[in-house]
Amino acid sequence: MKRLLDYDPLSREAVWFEMTDNVIQLHHTQDCSHIIEANKMMANETQYSKDGIKEDWWHYARIPNIVAFKWLKEEGIDIWDRNHKKAVWAKLNDPDYKYLKTTTGRHA
Repeated sequence: MKRLLDYDPLSREAVWFEMTDNVIQLHHTQDCSHIIEANKMMANETQYSKDGIKEDWWHYARIPNIVAFKWLKEEGIDIWDRNHKKAVWAKLNDPDYKYLKTTTGRHA
């Protein structure tokens, strides 16, 4: 039986506790639909990227916590570690993760 341990309404993340056959498991879930929709809207607004680049910044992507956690757990990619930036850029430029980008541009 799963039990809700914690829920953050701001990020829409939940942590669930489950115990079966004396094995404890924690499950993390997140409703990312609002982040993905916002990313799509920003990506379609080309002026947003142009204005940012002009001001010496570029809002390139928004990565939900659950995706960052998945990358860390499954592939060892830590989005906060500067030594992993090549791997993070590769993920963001991968068509499978295009929904994370807030631009149609491409970073090398």
